[in-house]
Amino acid sequence: MDLSGHRVLLTNDDGIHAPGIVLLEKIIRRYTEEVWVVAPSEERSGASHSISMHDPIRHRALDDKHHAIKGTPTDCALMGIYNIMPERPTLLISGINWGANLAEDVTYSGTAAAAMEGALLGVPSIALSQVHHMSEVHWDTAERFLPEVLEKILSVGVLPGTFVNVNFPPVPPAEVRGIRVVSQGLRPPGSFIPEERVDARTKPYFWIKIAYKAGNMEEGTDLKAIADGEIAVSPIQLDMTARTMMERLNKAFDIVS
Repeated sequence: MDLSGHRVLLTNDDGIHAPGIVLLEKIIRRYTEEVWVVAPSEERSGASHSISMHDPIRHRALDDKHHAIKGTPTDCALMGIYNIMPERPTLLISGINWGANLAEDVTYSGTAAAAMEGALLGVPSIALSQVHHMSEVHWDTAERFLPEVLEKILSVGVLPGTFVNVNFPPVPPAEVRGIRVVSQGLRPPGSFIPEERVDARTKPYFWIKIAYKAGNMEEGTDLKAIADGEIAVSPIQLDMTARTMMERLNKAFDIVS
């Protein structure tokens, strides 16, 4: 993989000291020293594409190339691009996330959101996630296949207004069955449920319980690829216009398109 000439911004939503971003930096530094890490000072999973509008963003430089941001992953992308890197990055990589960012996860994911912000600002961006079962995380799978995946993506380029979402399956490297380019899947509804609990003072509170529903394993989707032990590579576009619904609304309003 040739990253010569690239200035790479790394970020995530698990925090600047998370094992995934530490591994990501180790891998990318094999190919270039032009790497800056700008990541949340603490975990911000589920932050989605939020920005800090009502709280100050605190910045702490650990050294010239490592910067902790008290803010969201989107804040980190903004800070890295506008305030921290001496020149604009030519590539933004977000991850490697601890856990899946499949199907509707992309709408909640801080990992995907940082890549989305990069794409909005015209920086080719890639989001990376290592799917796991809670008992074991196969970081060696991401380490083994990431260079090949990045090389293939960069060989064709990332189109403006898009980013690439990559998920590595929860299996050892030897059990990976291939790489598949797939669309975003859709799980059955009901994966996130508010669960009522009671605190030590007998006051009720709620915790969002994550319980993914089985089903909708359609061929050609990220969900099916991961279920089959394959690496899922999904191009995501920022234009969320529903074209078919647009046609129906034009008819409803008697608008000739």
